[in-house]
Amino acid sequence: MEIIKISTGAIEENCYLVVKKEHLLIIDPGADGPLIMQEIKKLKAKPVAILLTHTHYDHIGAVDDLREYYKIPVYGSPLEADWLQDPIMNLSGLDRHDDMENIIVAPADFLFELKEYTLGEMTFSVVPTPGHSIGSVSFVFDDFVISGDALFRGSIGRTDLPTGNLEQLLNSIKTELFTLPDEFPVYPGHGEATTIEREKKTNPFFKGMF
Repeated sequence: MEIIKISTGAIEENCYLVVKKEHLLIIDPGADGPLIMQEIKKLKAKPVAILLTHTHYDHIGAVDDLREYYKIPVYGSPLEADWLQDPIMNLSGLDRHDDMENIIVAPADFLFELKEYTLGEMTFSVVPTPGHSIGSVSFVFDDFVISGDALFRGSIGRTDLPTGNLEQLLNSIKTELFTLPDEFPVYPGHGEATTIEREKKTNPFFKGMF
């Protein structure tokens, strides 16, 4: 399985292409739809779905362009289903940049259940990692995890945004992510990749816990 990171938008959100054999998944296409399409064109694989770890604007800005171009479904959290059409909750309406437009995205085609999915050639589990936002989820594959804005290299997601909760986020990471094998790579929504072991040992939010 191949994981390709594409940095998108002004705040450099990480969109991931997860490729296996003839199929690929698009995860969190935050902006720059043409750039994502350009990267997909280089691959000999067909997009089968768009997956959203959560629905803040910097993770959803290119959803409709890609959905319409590839004719593929979008999967999102039922707890944030309305946020795709709500610029206040997806934060585009609260952004202080003068050039930020309200982002409104068509409803998700499917709402996640907390279970294992097989889409195309790829199988993964959806696990709840709320705390950055109430509906945040992570995607656990056979030998890596995509953590959205829950766990970062040396940090965690913000909890001062609507529905954020620090205690909930720390518990999410400890129960859903730190129970994964230490060697698992972690691919976050911003910044560089890390591993479960590295974050247990060095992340300041968990100092002395492991």
